[in-house]
Amino acid sequence: MALKYKINVLDALKEKGYSSYTLRKEKLLSESTIQKLRNGEGVAWDNLETLCRLLDCDISAIIEYQKEE
Repeated sequence: MALKYKINVLDALKEKGYSSYTLRKEKLLSESTIQKLRNGEGVAWDNLETLCRLLDCDISAIIEYQKEE
């Protein structure tokens, strides 16, 4: 995958006060999305938008493009 997470998203969310329980309970992210974040897998655009809103950051603070060789 050429797109990589620049940060540990779940740790960043915890620093902002969002535990995985809170994310699920408030229906901010689904369990499958949280699992994908744990595994470093890609998530849907709407989830990336939610992450930007929760972390109060630009998408470039979360993911980056790395050219595959």
